[in-house]
Amino acid sequence: MIKHIVLWNFMQSMTAEEREAAAARMKKELEAIKPLVPGTVEIQVVKNEMDSSNCDIALISTFESKEALDQYQNHPKHLEAKAFIVGVVERRVCLDYKI
Repeated sequence: MIKHIVLWNFMQSMTAEEREAAAARMKKELEAIKPLVPGTVEIQVVKNEMDSSNCDIALISTFESKEALDQYQNHPKHLEAKAFIVGVVERRVCLDYKI
């Protein structure tokens, strides 16, 4: 099993409303990919709601294998979501590990 965690910070120039809209779109688009990629166990997108956090939004996902993660990352729906995300974030951090 592979855990794939991505943390982002929205562009500082975005308004609160733009951040909310971007977060909602990211959640909708990324979570919709789960049934499309065999070997996807979990996809969850969560917003920062605590002052102790230093990232705005996170993707927490689990895959049965590295191959499933690769399929997810190359799936057309993921690439569409990624194209949007790149336009609204200024920082991305990723951690992949075996569980």
